[in-house]
Amino acid sequence: MTKVNLEAAQEAVASLSEAYAAPEERVLNPDSIGASLLEKMPTPTGWRLLILPYRGKGKTEGGVYLPQAAVSQQEVSTQVGYVLKVGELAYKDTEKFPNGPWCEQGDWVMFARYAGSRFAIDGGNVSILNDDEILARISEPSDVLHY
Repeated sequence: MTKVNLEAAQEAVASLSEAYAAPEERVLNPDSIGASLLEKMPTPTGWRLLILPYRGKGKTEGGVYLPQAAVSQQEVSTQVGYVLKVGELAYKDTEKFPNGPWCEQGDWVMFARYAGSRFAIDGGNVSILNDDEILARISEPSDVLHY
């Protein structure tokens, strides 16, 4: 997936649950997150980032549908997410981040399993993490195993 201009999304959705490609796929389609949905999301303060955790696929490569409990457990334990918003002070500390930001809005990132604070909002779950809790930037979330 490439970075997207969230404000220029062609088909905006009304809730986070609709931002996924298909219910059985359960894979986020960042292009579908429009400005109106993004405006409803909390704005992280200070050095924090708003992250939409990755939801893995709801079926295996062989076409077997996974039970809802397994998919939910996978979503809770994910360590990958999509950066929705970045606080105004994130990555501004030049001593801590001498080479600039580790990520920006529209990036897929990895973070520690218990990092940040998770909460439910508008048909989905989001997390707020500190800027230094980002472990890596990744290009494709499905490349990272989720258990």
